[in-house]
Amino acid sequence: MERAVRRASNVAPMRPSERVEGPFVWTFDGTLAECLGDLEDTLRRAIVQVRDVASIVVLIELSLPALKRRVDAGESLQPAWAELMQRLSDRYGLPSPPRVRPLKGGGPLVTLVVAYRS
Repeated sequence: MERAVRRASNVAPMRPSERVEGPFVWTFDGTLAECLGDLEDTLRRAIVQVRDVASIVVLIELSLPALKRRVDAGESLQPAWAELMQRLSDRYGLPSPPRVRPLKGGGPLVTLVVAYRS
């Protein structure tokens, strides 16, 4: 049985010339402060390459087991995390805040995923 797909009335359909590029994926594994700094630097460079921040969608995946290991070793999550989220909102003009998805599996501490429309 086919399901009907409903489109939100406030979402414009993509023009045939537009297509979603990427996603581009970067992983960061080290101390939390280093990972967040590298994530911000990488996002800034991606924005420069894409040139149109309004067309960017950002996802940050955070490995909970990797984060727990770092917290158990004495690293703190705050204020570095809150400061990063504030900078991403204030400095980069993203159309929406990055989505943060916690992962229950292992792997690198942080994964940055950037997709954009061209």
